[in-house]
Amino acid sequence: MSSWSEGYVSDINYTFGYYSELNPNNAIIPFLMAGIALPESISSSQYNACELGFGQGISVNVHATTGHAKWYATDFNPSQANFARYLSDVANNGALIADQGFNEFCKRDDLPEFDFIGLHGIWSWISDENRAIVVDFIRRKLKVGGILYISYNTLPGWSAPSPVRHLLLQHHNTMTAHANSRQQNIKDSIEFVGKVFAQSHNLTQKSPELLSRVDLLKNHDPHYIAHEYLNKDWQPMYFADMQKWLESAKLTFACSSNYLDDFNETLYNQAQRELMASFNDPSFAQTVKDFILNKQFRKDFWVKGARRLNSYEQREAWKKLRVLLHTPRHQIEMKASSHLTVDLNVDLFNPILDILQDKKIHLVKDIVEAFQGRFSETDIFTVLAVLAGKNNLVVAQSDDAIEQARPHCTAFNRYVLEQSRSSQFNINYLASPVTGGAYNLDMVQRWFLLAHIEGVKKEKQLDFAWALLKENGLFMAEGGKTLENDEEGKAVMARLYDGFIENQLPNLKCLGII
Repeated sequence: MSSWSEGYVSDINYTFGYYSELNPNNAIIPFLMAGIALPESISSSQYNACELGFGQGISVNVHATTGHAKWYATDFNPSQANFARYLSDVANNGALIADQGFNEFCKRDDLPEFDFIGLHGIWSWISDENRAIVVDFIRRKLKVGGILYISYNTLPGWSAPSPVRHLLLQHHNTMTAHANSRQQNIKDSIEFVGKVFAQSHNLTQKSPELLSRVDLLKNHDPHYIAHEYLNKDWQPMYFADMQKWLESAKLTFACSSNYLDDFNETLYNQAQRELMASFNDPSFAQTVKDFILNKQFRKDFWVKGARRLNSYEQREAWKKLRVLLHTPRHQIEMKASSHLTVDLNVDLFNPILDILQDKKIHLVKDIVEAFQGRFSETDIFTVLAVLAGKNNLVVAQSDDAIEQARPHCTAFNRYVLEQSRSSQFNINYLASPVTGGAYNLDMVQRWFLLAHIEGVKKEKQLDFAWALLKENGLFMAEGGKTLENDEEGKAVMARLYDGFIENQLPNLKCLGII
């Protein structure tokens, strides 16, 4: 661990994940459902956005490539920053990518004020000193009316499993061999923790979930474990403690980043709903919510100076939105899930899905007018919010924003697809100019798409992907079994190809990726 890392893991890079919560466009529906105004610029004009601690930089590069925000971001790991800059150059997206720690970056005098600042998976793993630096930066640099997205480990949810992290860290710091790789040492530490808990009968009888937690770690990527469990600093927090930190930056809680995490029907049973309805203080209600649900991780939006929308403003803001149903109709379950799974009202949802299923962008105003006298506006807005929470529906950008982003997305996506010829390439996301976000495709699906955009004849596209599988020395698998027989393996790939043609390819077209 390098001295410049301040106790944060730096000798093993983070995973190549994409986090949609960092997409400012994804704040639109949760804010409207909460009755809070967003910065006008987020949906209508050029604005400035910032990500603190970007990891491999997939999210910041996707958002700089697809949206009309000018992005500024930092991550102290120079290897990760170098890769993120390379991606930015590939897409020519104009992002400012720094390799500075928070103390250095937050003191820069060339940074503008921001409409959006995001931190994902950072807050719980930094020191109080760095938290103070971050909060001061937010206080100075987030515009009035601006949005903060922040995620963090929460209490009381982490109270029970915290011994796993403690013992894992202690063993890793004191008992692992310097001659071994970090990955091997992590595996050794997990095995040791499992042995200790297997003999800790008094502990595991009272907290049986500890054993299952260790079993889960055995299947996790060592890169993830290093960054989530092995940093010097780690502090889960109660909501009230987070509120104290952010109040000094003049922030108030707005809403969860996913509407289903605020949708009572997917959170509480009847008795719990009645209890939650008895609180007048919204902040205290969030604390009680974390106890009832035993939440371990929160992903929240906060706002600097919330402006409450009246009912007319709220309805008119909804009607101006353009939405796109990208999930094939037959794949949409009539259920919604968060902490609870509930059945959806088919008499309400199906008629709206009938309109949306054509994979075209629809103005919400037109949807409302189509059901005038049949469904209330509030019911229609709730349907759209639930579909967005289920990741079936997205808010579409303006036509001008889509066209502006298209060449940058083409460059980014072409790079990802070309590099996907190697199984060592780890980016599973393509950039959508329509949504301002990313779309996930696994490696085999990316091979099918590469064949498609390179003009390989349809009857030869399966052979194209099969050849790449063989070049990489890989085999297909089914039911946890590796298929070394080529005939069996190719039959499985053929089924995947049929699914790609039926489902993924239409999605990619409606999202503007091809």
